[in-house]
Amino acid sequence: QVQLVESGGGLVQDGGSLRLSCAASGRTVRTYAMGWFRQAPGKEREFVAGISSSGGDTRYADSVKGRFTVSRDNAKNTVYLQMNRMQPEDTAVYYCARDKAPFHSPKNNRDAYDTWGQGTQVTVSS
Repeated sequence: QVQLVESGGGLVQDGGSLRLSCAASGRTVRTYAMGWFRQAPGKEREFVAGISSSGGDTRYADSVKGRFTVSRDNAKNTVYLQMNRMQPEDTAVYYCARDKAPFHSPKNNRDAYDTWGQGTQVTVSS
């Protein structure tokens, strides 16, 4: 069974940057697409970014396109989310997730993922 642990969250000012990490243990995730989601208070959990197993295919929510970059290091069993030009609207708990099956392209719906981390809080102050 795989466990996912997010880290790198914190408090940042409007326009600042953060880099989130999602470290997998227990089993490899190198053959699985991975996704990043976020959930703000009182809102549904929403897709942020996804990356294929090879890293060659990525997709982003429109709200973060051009500001966030998803990447992965399969040798380290870790996925990253680089967040630049952050805005107060990016404030949320960020979760990483593993696709249900290997070798899929990254999907933007929660139902496509079956393993989730515990989340890391990101707060952007104005």
